[in-house]
This record gives sequence, structure tokens and C-alpha cells, in this order.
Amino acid sequence: MAFSLFRRKKDHADKALPQTPADVPGSGEAPIPEDYTEARPSPEPDTARIDPVADPVTDPVADPGEDAGKPEGERPMGGPGPAPEPAPEPDAEPDAEPDAEPDADIDSGKEGGMFARFRGRRAESPETSGPEPDGGAPRKKTGMFSRLKGALGRTRTGLVGGLSDFLRRRKTVDGDIVEEIETLLLGADVGVDATERITADIAGRLKRRELKDPETVFRALRENMLEILTPVNRPLVIPDHREGPFVILVVGVNGTGKTTTIGKLAKRLQADGLRVMLAAGDTFRAAAVEQLQIWGERNDVPVVAQKTGADSASVVYDALQSARARGVDVLIADTAGRLHTQVNLMEELKKVHRVITKLDSTAPHETLLVLDAGTGQNALAQATQFHEALGLTGIALTKLDGTAKGGVILALAQRLAIPVRFIGVGEGIDDLREFDAGEFVEALFAE
Repeated sequence: MAFSLFRRKKDHADKALPQTPADVPGSGEAPIPEDYTEARPSPEPDTARIDPVADPVTDPVADPGEDAGKPEGERPMGGPGPAPEPAPEPDAEPDAEPDAEPDADIDSGKEGGMFARFRGRRAESPETSGPEPDGGAPRKKTGMFSRLKGALGRTRTGLVGGLSDFLRRRKTVDGDIVEEIETLLLGADVGVDATERITADIAGRLKRRELKDPETVFRALRENMLEILTPVNRPLVIPDHREGPFVILVVGVNGTGKTTTIGKLAKRLQADGLRVMLAAGDTFRAAAVEQLQIWGERNDVPVVAQKTGADSASVVYDALQSARARGVDVLIADTAGRLHTQVNLMEELKKVHRVITKLDSTAPHETLLVLDAGTGQNALAQATQFHEALGLTGIALTKLDGTAKGGVILALAQRLAIPVRFIGVGEGIDDLREFDAGEFVEALFAE
């Protein structure tokens, strides 16, 4: 009875299995599990236990026995672990050896795997770049002049380049040169006053036959420009010993780079060993207050600020009192940007000026107007209005690197004679530079 039941179960199992060559009657071959093992070799010898009815596996997988004893959370998911498994085909083993060789070269003797090779190259680059200490200072000076030369590139192309082209086409220097110079100077926004002064001198030299070739013409131009700019070449000087802070009131219309100039100036003064404080007096723009606070955090400079819309004079008043109490050397006060044609806003600016004077009769010690060189002759109109309202003591001419109207500096010097304290030749924090008339003219005519 038991034997009959066992035979019926075996017959039922045999019917459920798929037909293989081993099942063909009369073949005389070994049972199915052994034939299946020969067709798909496995690195583990215990594959005879694999159920022959399982779905075929096309990709190599880790042996089930490797993870059988691990908790479920530790078993690898989505494929094999980091250790490479042998390929199912016999020719996979030779391919694995070349893949291992590059990894060994990258990691051998270095930490960080393949990225260590690139770090090593960066570490070696200073050694191959040549000695630094010997030529450091001259190279820095040359770099500063190169930035100035580059900033004046567009102005130089229009003015000096245009005159060079004209002289190249002429065999002799004659009266036509005066008219050409006049046109080029006005095109560079040198202004009517400065242009008339320069052309009058050129005409006189031509009459005296002092201009014989292009070289003498360019020399005459350089001398005239230097003569106009030298009187305004007066850097900002802060006394060493003062009872209170040196107050710099910064004014200008929106978009001239006023707040950025304040941040760069603070960094410059701090590098000179001075204790600096900033007053966020531009209370009409929330972005201006935030921008000044960012500059303060970056340079570790305290900033006195109030909420947006607060009275600008009140902010500057609080800042001046705080600067006195904390022994600050320099207080730089920002103000709301306003158009020079807005009478009411200009009156508010005068109020800020009066509040400062009440606390210190000698302050503000510097009233600095920030101008955008790209505005050309409009910058001259702005400077005229601000000077009449406040009595400017200095000018910072920014954005010279983005305009062909750099000649406006000559118009400002000729018309107003206000000292040019700083010029902006780029966006970098060190690109706010003290104005030097000789260096400026040299860079303008540099080849």
C-alpha cells in the first residue's frame, strides 16, 4: 500500500518536469541535474541542489549561500555586492585581469582612489611653475597696471586708436589734425571745455611747427591730459590722531556702484590698520541694507542699520554715536540713491549732512560722490548738482572697465576740479584703486 502511494507521487512529479534530452527513452545519459550543471557551470560545487524548474538566470549573481545566514537588512539589493563575480562564460576570466590592472595603478601607494591622481597633479603644479619670491613685487605692480590698461581698453580704442588710424593715412601733419582730434575727444566724452583747451594747444604747437610726426602729436596729447588731471590727483588722507571718527559721507544716484564702493573702501581702510564702521543709511532699499551687511560680515566690520523705510538721518546719527563710544577710526555712511534732479530727495540728503554736523562740527570730513563712468556727460551734470547741494570733497569714478567714455574724467577735472580719490577698474575687491594721473595717462596711451 505504501509502495503504491509512493509510486503515484513519483509519476505525478515526473509529468510536471519539462522534457529534456535526458528524458528521451533510450538515451542512456545521466539524470537531469548533472546534465544541467555541465551546461551552466557555477563557481560553487553545490549546484546539484538547484531546482531544475527555476527560471534561467542570464546575469551572474552571488551565491545564495553567501547571504543565507545574514539578516534580511544586510543582504545586498538590486544586484551583486562590490566584489566582482566570475562571468558565466569561460572567456570572462581573461577579461577580468586587464580591468584590475588600472585600479591597482591608481590606488597603489596613494589614498583617495582615482581622485588622488588628480590631487597629486595639483600638488605638483606649484613646483613646476617656477620660483615665486624673486620676482613677486615687480610682477604684482605689472599686474595692477595691466588691469588699469585693460579697463581703459575701450576708451583707448576709440580715442588713441582712432587718431592712430587717421595719422597712418596722412603723409604729413597739417591743420586737419586739429579737427580730427576734436572729434575724437568729444566722442570719448572728454567734454567741450577740456576739448577746447586741448585743441587750442595743439593748434598753437602746429603753428609753431612743433608737430612734425605722429609721435610728437601723441606726446602733445599726453602732456595736455596730464596737465588737466594733475590738479585733481589728490588721494584721501585720514589723520593718524583724532578725537573722534573720520566721517565719510557717500552719495550718488542708484546704479553707480555706491554700496559696492563702500564695501571695497572699508576693506581697503581695514587693511591699512584702521577700525571701520558702516552706517546703512540707504533705508529706501532693503537690498542696499542687506548688501552692506554682507560686506560687513565678509570684512568683519560692524554695521549700524535700522528697518527699511527708517529715517536715514537717524541711522547715521546712531552710527556716529556708536562709533565714538567704540573708538572707531573711520565711519562710512551710505545714503539713499537719488537723482540729482529730485529736489525733495536732495533736501533729505542735506538733512543727513546737518545731523552729522550737529554731533561733530568738522564732519563730514569727506563727502564722496560715486559716479558711473558709463553715463558720460550725465556724470558731469550729476557732479555739478551734488556739488552745489553738499560741497563735494572727492569723487570715485567707477565702471571704467565697461565703457568707451572714460574721457569723462577729463571733463570733471576741467569743469569742477574736485579731487578724484578712487577709480573702479573691475569687479574684484582690489579693483577700487587710488587715482594716479600719471599712471592713468600712461595706461590710456599704452600699446
